[in-house]
Amino acid sequence: MVIKRKSICVITFPPMKAGFTPLSNLIDILTSSSNEIYLITGNESYHHFAGNKHIHLYGIFHSKGNGSVNRIKNYICTHLKIAHLFLKIIRKVDVCIFFLGGEMQILSLIPAKLFKIKTVTIVSGVSIKYEKDILSKIVTKLCTVNFNLVDKIILYSPRLINEWNFEKYSNKILIAPRHFLDFSNFNLSVEFSQRSDFIGYVGRLSEEKGIINFIESIPIILKQKPYLNILIIGDGDLKSNVDKYLSQNGLENNVKLVGWSFREDLPKYLNSLKLLVIPSYTEGLPNVMLEAMACGTPVLATGVGAIPDIINDEETGFIMENNSPECIAKNVFRAMKHPNLEHVVENSHSFVNDNFTYNKAVERYSEILHNIQ
Repeated sequence: MVIKRKSICVITFPPMKAGFTPLSNLIDILTSSSNEIYLITGNESYHHFAGNKHIHLYGIFHSKGNGSVNRIKNYICTHLKIAHLFLKIIRKVDVCIFFLGGEMQILSLIPAKLFKIKTVTIVSGVSIKYEKDILSKIVTKLCTVNFNLVDKIILYSPRLINEWNFEKYSNKILIAPRHFLDFSNFNLSVEFSQRSDFIGYVGRLSEEKGIINFIESIPIILKQKPYLNILIIGDGDLKSNVDKYLSQNGLENNVKLVGWSFREDLPKYLNSLKLLVIPSYTEGLPNVMLEAMACGTPVLATGVGAIPDIINDEETGFIMENNSPECIAKNVFRAMKHPNLEHVVENSHSFVNDNFTYNKAVERYSEILHNIQ
């Protein structure tokens, strides 16, 4: 049964494009679990949600800036802007959810606590340890304060408690993936047997995603499979590194680098692949893994985050021991030569169709909101 709440405010730091789908999914779910939804976000995310009649939208603009001093100054200013917007609506809010960088919003969390508003942080991933500058150290401290003060912490899987060293917060942790798929968009449109030898990577081009490991595996893979084609979809801080490596190693003929893909185009790409590789160092529960499975594309991934909850090796996909280039190449060969690969495809397709519907997601979050009350 859906439990209606008076009002919920979702606060994010202005996310990258990769955050639009997770945030959209969360807003869609909460719309069925609340009478009023307030969303405080920024930059392109604000424009993405503009016109959504189901929410009250408040936006700010964040500029990253050049150099550590400007980055820190702009970062603090953005937090102040977000807190200012939140204070305008604070008396209308019963539950405040921090998401996509929201775990750093201490300037909004403190007044929420003072006004006795229930506070929740949804942790979708931990990538801060891959950043080395002073701002990242500040962010780490802010996250620690948030996790200590917030009423509840939502994780996508119980596996993440140990993996992310969250044992000390175990008394406030709730488990609930907010994932669901639009099966009218993500579906099998090209039979697996009709696809060419084409493997791919879809995701942010950043260190924690293992993209450098993946591109360094390509020469090893091509030594054994010289006619294999590789698709890379994504954008991020390491894009120039990826471009440079592909150019220096003469890989342009085998590798297609697409850049960012709109959601409506992604099913077409996924339906062209015989294998999607997710070589991440850390993950929550990657949307693209579920989307690939819905499109009948087997997934090869490192066993991090909630991935092993979904992928049972050689049953619903493939798990690799680590994400070294050599290990990636070895497991690409293993997956593509698997004698029952089409059976793996059928299993994974059935799994996501059974477990990641909109109704299932609404049920999970209705129970979460009930427990928060």
